[in-house]
Amino acid sequence: MNKIRLLIATDSFLPRRDGVTRFLEEIIPRLKPTFSITIVGPQFRNDEVALPSDISYVHIPLSKRLLGDFFLPRFKPFKIMKAVRNADIVFSQSIGTIGGTALFFARRFRKKSVSFIHSVDWELASKTLHYRFFRKQAYPLIKWLAKKLYGRCTHLLLPSERIADLLSWTKITTPKTIIHLGVDTTRFTPEIQDREQKRASLGFSPLDIVIGYHGRISREKDLKTLLRAFVKLKKRYAYLKLLIIGSGVKQLETLLERQAGVIRLPVVADVERYLPLMDIYCLPSLTETTSLSTLEAMSSALPVVTTPVGFINDYIVHDKNGLFFVPKDSFSLAKQLERCILDKQLRKRLGDQARHTVVNHFDWDFTALRLLSFFKELAEPMMQKNDKKYSLKTTKETSQKTVTPIKDK
Repeated sequence: MNKIRLLIATDSFLPRRDGVTRFLEEIIPRLKPTFSITIVGPQFRNDEVALPSDISYVHIPLSKRLLGDFFLPRFKPFKIMKAVRNADIVFSQSIGTIGGTALFFARRFRKKSVSFIHSVDWELASKTLHYRFFRKQAYPLIKWLAKKLYGRCTHLLLPSERIADLLSWTKITTPKTIIHLGVDTTRFTPEIQDREQKRASLGFSPLDIVIGYHGRISREKDLKTLLRAFVKLKKRYAYLKLLIIGSGVKQLETLLERQAGVIRLPVVADVERYLPLMDIYCLPSLTETTSLSTLEAMSSALPVVTTPVGFINDYIVHDKNGLFFVPKDSFSLAKQLERCILDKQLRKRLGDQARHTVVNHFDWDFTALRLLSFFKELAEPMMQKNDKKYSLKTTKETSQKTVTPIKDK
């Protein structure tokens, strides 16, 4: 029997690395045994990436239009339409040029369509753009577009109840299911060999305290607030360093690199090698849903100082497994960072509790199991209609792991 044909439509994919890409990297290998997978995604200009031969690809070239740190894929409706027609289920990761077009044609051809909400699109767009005029125009426009496209979906998958409530308040009535994202806790660990030697290779001394960040260098991440807080603290603590791992908006990259005490590395595929070299992790973002980068830092037993945005506000409890500061407020951030700088025991306590949270509540196998269960239920009527033409072979249960989902406050 044939497998159910699953089309994954995404505006972000390898070699670009962000939350969407990391989600797909973890989920696709776990879905392959059950589904026949086709990916329609962007053809980035970077180096070639080795992709599995048992997955079909429809590449969409990039345009020259830049949105923040992101080149928009070109509008190629006929290529996407053909891919949608050959699919049984359309699984979109965005409402961009590719994901949004796939959702449009899925409705037209009466295909089952599911969208995973990786970000609150109108908030992200309004904080990504450089000019205030465009930010104001983008918010209502993207919000209107999101309501239209999400309203066309068969189902929405969301990483938290908080995001589900936000969409419901926006009068998006499409059925919703909560599926938390995960972390590979065997990959992101606090243990690392030759830590001091590796820190020294980056220019850190044994006495330095390193504040770190990894992720996209974009406007909505508000790294300017982190930089201002760092400059304030650097005047008091000469041994303070700031390690930024990521790429993005060139103006922000240059601003960071010009500041004494700041070391910036381009985006890396093995960030788990660098997180244990940090002493404190900071996320100053203005908008998030789950923030995989924060969960990865927590899994590495780092004390996290972050803004209380999105789902972060549910899985971090202030002064228990992390610290919150007021968004855009460099004085508030500096105050919380200073607590960690001066108190090694606080760093240890917060880091240990952070890893405990991730190990017990976030796991990619559990996420994949929930997705498989969801898609199996979605495809069941399709199988019956086609006289069991399709199969839904399930992999060996990885659910032997006990993972307790976070309950929203």
